Amino acid sequence: MNPTFADGKAPIKLYRNALSGHCHRVELMLALLDLPYEPVELDMAKGAHKAPDYVKINPFGQVPTIDDNGTLLSDSNAIIVYLALTYGDGYDWLPSDPLEAAEVQRWLSVAAGEIAGGPCVVRLVKLFGLPFDYDAAHRKTLDLFTVLEPLLASRDYLAGERITLADVAGYSYIAHVPEGGISLQPYPAVRAWLARIEAQPRFVGMARSPLPDKAPPA
Repeated sequence: MNPTFADGKAPIKLYRNALSGHCHRVELMLALLDLPYEPVELDMAKGAHKAPDYVKINPFGQVPTIDDNGTLLSDSNAIIVYLALTYGDGYDWLPSDPLEAAEVQRWLSVAAGEIAGGPCVVRLVKLFGLPFDYDAAHRKTLDLFTVLEPLLASRDYLAGERITLADVAGYSYIAHVPEGGISLQPYPAVRAWLARIEAQPRFVGMARSPLPDKAPPA
């Protein structure tokens, strides 16, 4: 994290929980763009995300939220789009070609749909004991990996041969799915894709949590 912008602007405030993949998605984008940011940790177990002062800046009471020198924005996918278009410095994180842009948007939708309903939920159940349908989320995760494995065996990144917002949005929960009791060992192409993201300059990971004692077979 850099202390300030070169023009003296304050660092971007990132309201987050360090164990949230949605928050890490934004932190990863900030790091890849080499943007100065200040994490503001919210103790969600104690309801900090529902406190009146926080709800004023995020009426849904969710994380993450950023404050970019007075510009407030929530929703992790919306935030990474904003950061890429504002600070991308010429790199096409969101391609201008209509078909390529649509492909990236497709994976942003997958991140908000299949990934949120699969890898995210199995982790929420195993790690935090939240009362979601684990079996349904487990099936969704395996269905997702059935699609991802052959795709990533044929290309380096989700939307093509170079990293885009699709990969930033997809990385966190898939990388941490073993914390939800699902092994990545049967998916060498997925693991190679994760490694390519982790090899990016300025990559920052999310804190690892203990694996469940007994993981069901993938």
